[in-house]
Amino acid sequence: MFVKICGLRTAAAVEAAVDAGVDALGFVFADSPRRVSPEEALALCAGLPRKITRVAVMRRPKQSELNAVMKGFNPRWLQTDSGDFEWLDTATIDKCLPVYRSGDVVPPQGGMVLFESANSGQGELADWEQAAEIAQRQKLVLAGGLNPDNVALAIEQVRPWGVDVSSGIELERGLKDIGLIRAFVAAARSAS
Repeated sequence: MFVKICGLRTAAAVEAAVDAGVDALGFVFADSPRRVSPEEALALCAGLPRKITRVAVMRRPKQSELNAVMKGFNPRWLQTDSGDFEWLDTATIDKCLPVYRSGDVVPPQGGMVLFESANSGQGELADWEQAAEIAQRQKLVLAGGLNPDNVALAIEQVRPWGVDVSSGIELERGLKDIGLIRAFVAAARSAS
């Protein structure tokens, strides 16, 4: 089970996620209380093991904004709305992670996608039934409303390739809880 923690802003949260055994860390460069600058993200990743994937999380970025993130942070993956990839130049990015939301029409087959609720970062559950249908035909990273208490059930019902969490491990919007990070990763690993 691929596990991604998103919206990290502190060295303590990054360290806890790495110690818990995550596969990827997401840094938000969109309008959000979790937003960081490319320089802050780069500093948070200092000494990060190479096996941990660094993900730039954006939403409808301008090409100039993506270029600034690439120059200042140099992530391996870009996560943004699926439609953004139609016009963004992503030649320097290892992997693109298109975001689809509950109710969106998702391509019938293809590469990896992230599926979440209609409102990103709000703790709302994604449509697990729709997610399960998508997971049968392509790699799906499930997000939207996950937390340590429901991630095992989500994995059982959806059968995703991976899971992603942000608000479900926070004390308050934008502030990650070390214990919840550990609990989420442990629950996801046990369920898979």
